[in-house]
Amino acid sequence: MKTDDPFISIFTRERLSSLLPSDTADRFFEALLGDPHEGAYDMELCYCGSNLDKLVFEIRLRQRPGKCLACHLTYGLPQVFEKHPAIDLKRVSEKVKGLIEGQAAIRSWKLGPTREISRELHAIPFIITLEGQKS
Repeated sequence: MKTDDPFISIFTRERLSSLLPSDTADRFFEALLGDPHEGAYDMELCYCGSNLDKLVFEIRLRQRPGKCLACHLTYGLPQVFEKHPAIDLKRVSEKVKGLIEGQAAIRSWKLGPTREISRELHAIPFIITLEGQKS
């Protein structure tokens, strides 16, 4: 991550946790499977940096003890996460909009394909495209 990133001080660990709370995975698995304990992973939002017109985050999926992240079909999740009300990425992007107000405006957001960092950790890029970033 660049040290001259104008947004780095905004997206602290605490703020990221408020954007995608630690109970998000439980709410997702409750809605999807009827039991939050059936879920194979926990979710965490991480800030990866910015460039001229993008904020790059990752939704990190960390395997739960005794579960199999590799077997849990994480490659189809971007399409599910885009619209699922328990994840509510539209709300997340609206909160980001409020945090960067005065510095930039949000044009759009999208999820990239799942990438496997390790057997126990997968990541889904969450990319917010900006317009009108001020220097």
